[in-house]
Amino acid sequence: MASGLAADAVVQCRVDPASVTFARRKQLAVSIVVAVLATTVLIAASALGSRSEGEASADTPARTALSGEPELLRGIPQNGTTLGSPDAPITLVEYADLQCPYCAQWARNAFPELVRDYVRTGRVRMEFRGLAFLGPDSDKALRTGLAAAEQRRFWDVVHLLFTNQGPENAGWVTEDLLARIGAAVSALDGKRMLAGRWSPRVERQLAAASASAERDGVTGTPAFMAGPTGGKLHPVVVTSLDAAPFRAHLDGLLAAR
Repeated sequence: MASGLAADAVVQCRVDPASVTFARRKQLAVSIVVAVLATTVLIAASALGSRSEGEASADTPARTALSGEPELLRGIPQNGTTLGSPDAPITLVEYADLQCPYCAQWARNAFPELVRDYVRTGRVRMEFRGLAFLGPDSDKALRTGLAAAEQRRFWDVVHLLFTNQGPENAGWVTEDLLARIGAAVSALDGKRMLAGRWSPRVERQLAAASASAERDGVTGTPAFMAGPTGGKLHPVVVTSLDAAPFRAHLDGLLAAR
């Protein structure tokens, strides 16, 4: 649920203690991995087909043009859920739920500027650690992004999901939307992406991000960590979701190298 923090703190989508906790998500992910590995290809294909059939029968909103900047990430290295040069001296980690409206606000207001001025210039690399605690659309969207990561297009898909985000738990993450996003991203095989959402690799990434959030004490999204690449990362305390506080923090880390 979305709620405000202190007046001088950035608002976040907070984890509801009554909902699925990170620990339970991790347990669920491990169970699913075991089930997937024990299931034959035929059964897995049948399950995927029935899942898609059920989703396709749901009511979907009228088709509209996708929002976003198709050139924003072009040419920037991607590896899994990381964006930018592996040799960048500073790493910025983002914890986010793809349904969180404040995460989408940051994606629209701050992310493009930081990409142009810090990531594209090789000074900062970014890492996304996805959580899915707000509802089924969160999980569906995150799985799609993680499946696209195998083709080094994770960030393209995630940014389009944020810039085309619908109302929380309104069923906005439709198969139609995901197919259109897959078609809009250059050099991405959309069918392969959609088919890979329940792979063991995706399950492992879900569990890893959940465990990492527990270790870092993340209780809401968006949340950020930053520090020297390969070194200890520390929380980034910001008071707004535009680029200015992030610029100040990153400039300080770069100056201290």
